[in-house]
This record gives sequence, C-alpha cells and structure tokens, in this order.
Amino acid sequence: MTRVPELETSTRPGRDFDRLWLATATSQAGSTIAYGALPLVAVLVLNSSTFQVSLLAALSGFAAAAAGIRLGPWIEYRHKRPTMVGADLIRFAAMVSIPVAGFFGVLTYAHLCVAGVVSATCELAFTAASGAHLKALVRPEARLAATSRLETTFWTTFTAGPPIGGALVSAVGPTLTVLVDAVTYLLSALGIRSIRTPEPAPPTRQPQHWLAEVSAGWRYILARRDLRALFLNAALFGSCVIATSPLQAVLTLRELGMEPWMYGVAMGLPCLGGILGAMCTPRLTSRLGERTVLLGSGVARTLWTVPIAFTPTGPIGFAWFTAANFGLILCAGVFNPTFAAYRMRETADDHMSRVQAAWSITMKVAQPAGVLAAGALAAATSPRTAIAVAGGVLLLSSGLLPWRADVRKSATRG
Repeated sequence: MTRVPELETSTRPGRDFDRLWLATATSQAGSTIAYGALPLVAVLVLNSSTFQVSLLAALSGFAAAAAGIRLGPWIEYRHKRPTMVGADLIRFAAMVSIPVAGFFGVLTYAHLCVAGVVSATCELAFTAASGAHLKALVRPEARLAATSRLETTFWTTFTAGPPIGGALVSAVGPTLTVLVDAVTYLLSALGIRSIRTPEPAPPTRQPQHWLAEVSAGWRYILARRDLRALFLNAALFGSCVIATSPLQAVLTLRELGMEPWMYGVAMGLPCLGGILGAMCTPRLTSRLGERTVLLGSGVARTLWTVPIAFTPTGPIGFAWFTAANFGLILCAGVFNPTFAAYRMRETADDHMSRVQAAWSITMKVAQPAGVLAAGALAAATSPRTAIAVAGGVLLLSSGLLPWRADVRKSATRG
C-alpha cells in the first residue's frame, strides 16, 4: 500500500524544478505572444521590403549558429545558472531597446537585425546551459516527468500565445508587443535566481587545441551509435517538417481556398495533440518501456506529412488537413520528452553543454536549408509535390533511428 506514494514522490522533479519550469513557462509565453513581432515591426513600423524581412530571420539564425560554435565550450566549463540568468538579462535588454528606440523615433532596420541576432544567440546559450543544469537539478528517475512537463508547457504556450499576440498587436501595435516579450525574460531571470539547490562545480577544462574544443560536441555525438542515429534523424526530420510549413500555407490558402481563420484553426488546434502526447508520455514509458516509446513515436511522427500533400478541397479537406497535423504533433509530443530524457542520460556530464550546443547549431543550419530546398522544388513543380517529397524523406528518416542499441556505457553518465 505504501509503494505507490513512494514511487510518485521519487518521480517528482522537486520544488526547484518547479521554479525552473515556471521561469521557462514565463519566457516561452512571452516569446509565443510576440511570435513574429520583429517581422511585423519591420513591415508595419519601418516599411521594410520583403527581402529585408526574410534577411532579418536568416541573419538571426545563421549568426547565432556561428556564435554557438565557441559558446558551447565556453558554457561547458562555467556554472550554468549564472549563464542562463545572463542570457535572459541580455535578451531583456535587446528586446526592450526596440520599444525604447521606437518611442524616441530612432528605431532602424539595423537595430532590429542586431536585436534579432543578440536574442537568437542568447537563446542558443540558454539552451546549451539549461540542458546540463536540468540534468544536475533533477534526479534520474524524475527526468522523464520533467521533460514531459516542459514539452506540455511548450505546446500549451504555442497554442495560446499566437492568438493572444495577434490581439495585442491589433490593440497596442507590434512595438509594444515586443515589450511584453522583454519583460518575460526579466521574470525568467528572477525565477532562475530563486532556485536554491547548490549547483555542482563545472568540469575542469583540459588543455587542448581550440579546434578540438569547439568540435568536441559533434565528435562526442558521432562516436556513439545511439546519439549519432538520433542526431542524423533529428536533422533530417526537423529540416523536412520546417520546410513544409510555408508550403502548407500556400497549399491551403491558395490551392484549397481556405479562409485565413480556417488556416489558423487548422494549424492551432493540432497543438493540443502535443499537450496530450507529452502528458501521456510517462505512463506510456512505464507500460511499454523507454526504447519502445522512443522508436514507436519516432516512426509514427513521420507518417502524417505525405497525406497532407493529398488534402482534398472543401470541408473534408479542412478536417483532413487538421487531423494530419494533429497526428504529427501528437506523436512528436510523445517523442520529444522521451528523446530529451534519453539524450540527457546518454551524454556524459562534462559534455552536456557542448552536445546541446552542437545539436542546436546543426538544427539552425539544417532547417533553413530544408526550407530553401523545398521552396525551390515547389517553384519548379508544385507545393503538393514538394510536400509529398518531404513526406517521403521523412518516412525514410525512420531508418536513422537507433534501432541497434549502443552497448558502450560511460562511467560518467548519470
């Protein structure tokens, strides 16, 4: 009779994780509320051209990836909590500078670009530090519950944030909406500062050539069969899914004749699948085992893109399109926290930040490359064809999942 409460207590991440989760949720809420606010500022306030709007997004991603090459090793050998707080405070300063400059009438396109690059770079630094910090903060048996809650929060904020942000942009304008995002970074920094558990000492830096140091994250990943398989799968999956996003807008709004509100519902409602999937993940893992859930959901999330390419017209098409995206996000909601907990366990403590940085940098490069490739294919053929090809590549990406376990274990994994 007493085993169930004990098990529940042992798998709870703890009060300090609650503080970290609340800080993360606050920051994510602000980011999703202000989703697309910088491009809107560029268009509505600065009258920037279409190319300038695209360049704004591209600069942020590629500059953050370039900076991240040196950030990973730098973060690895430092305490992670001050790094996270510092990243939040710098993001606050970068974002709050936009409404301040707008108020005084000195806001420029170059200012937006700098703010975007600084914010994206700090996001990468925060992510690299937070993975190692989470591993040190939460006991191994509670990590899946922690990653599931973070995944649930992501999909919750992603579902509610953009509609709220749209209302705010309509009510107060895009510049002041950026201020909301800025304040959430400040609140996130205060929340992280409230964590009481002492942070363990960072690993000792070993003398080595700078090239070996910056490449350590990739070398660590590629040297381990399971991590290598998941890494390649993530790069291919992420680039294909992101590549279809603009094409789905063209397909539904132009070819299928959906109204903009219908497209918004069809893209927003499936996010509830991510919440449902993340909430079910601990129970599924308990019943079926981690590896079964990881591989099963990894395959299942690839099955939904090809049907999107064959979406029919009319009300059936609206239901078809919504259901396909719901299925994809539901399966991703199961896979993501399972994968995050798995990667955390299989990565040595003294490589956590570098592995996380290498992962983030690769995704920031692979995803825009996928968008460009799919866009070129769609221009040469049609959006349906490009989506179908991306869906076929997604199906093939299942072969890159870690079907054979890497039996090597590192003594420093914990």
